[in-house]
Amino acid sequence: MRHFTIAAMAAATLLAVPASAQDREGWPTSLTIGTASQGGTYFIYGTGLAGLITESLGVNASGEVTGGPVQNATLVETGDHQIGLVTMGPAYEAWVGESELAPGVEHKSLRALFPMYQTPFQAVALKSSGIESLADLEGKRVSVGPAGGTAATYWPRFFEINGITADISYSGANDAVSQVKDGLIDAFAFAAGVPIAAFAQIAAENPVNIFAFTGDEAAKILEARPELSAFDIPGGLYEGYPDPQGTVSLWNFAVAHQEMPESLAYEITKLVMENNDRMLAIHATAAETIAANTDKNSFLPYHPGAVRYYEEAGISIPDELKGQ
Repeated sequence: MRHFTIAAMAAATLLAVPASAQDREGWPTSLTIGTASQGGTYFIYGTGLAGLITESLGVNASGEVTGGPVQNATLVETGDHQIGLVTMGPAYEAWVGESELAPGVEHKSLRALFPMYQTPFQAVALKSSGIESLADLEGKRVSVGPAGGTAATYWPRFFEINGITADISYSGANDAVSQVKDGLIDAFAFAAGVPIAAFAQIAAENPVNIFAFTGDEAAKILEARPELSAFDIPGGLYEGYPDPQGTVSLWNFAVAHQEMPESLAYEITKLVMENNDRMLAIHATAAETIAANTDKNSFLPYHPGAVRYYEEAGISIPDELKGQ
């Protein structure tokens, strides 16, 4: 496993360096944040977060395109990435050794840093296709995002729960909407913080149907997958869709390896929690990136550095979620 090394301090003048020199022992000179495919919310959120860390903490951070949460959890577990963006469904499966990418390997080195936002599930098809519901995807060619991502993990389950058989393929968000427009696939079923950039793009350029689940379909899903919750996507996010739309969602968290220096985990958590205006400038989903949502994590221990910040801020973390 790759370990964090003691980094030399940069001599350049920084816009803000809240940690003193003695607090930086063990800090890496650079760190990588696992995101997802271009055109998805993770990529925008993660690359923006990397820029904020670079600017404010003096660590050269970068966001990297990945397959999404399933892969991100394993990349953090192995130490290849220092931070990963994950949805809590795939994170739980990785935690207990049921990851599709690394079956049998319990990802016990993962530590939570901060809550991000909820990821709702939606699908898009050209209006000319006549596809406007989950039932209409029967027998159709459907991309479910990149392999290893949240959408790729959950949409096949949703199909099975509701008795739908589809011809599933995998691709990044931008590629998937291009394939829909070119008629190579019939629909793109995805999961990301809203508004989904790729959905907004195709809706602005083409007449489309954007849909999720009926009440009965959602009820079946929530009964079968208790880690999910009901969610109303606000209206007005996509051209031609002024009304809210019901669906299901998963919470997202930023996670780190347990070997991340406590002072670095503290400073990253503090930076994000105390600069919500900067996070909102990165993506509107950051409206939910607040300390009050720490209770949306029910199983993953928080990094000791994050615990220290939350306790200083008056946020209580249950003893069973205080990681070592």
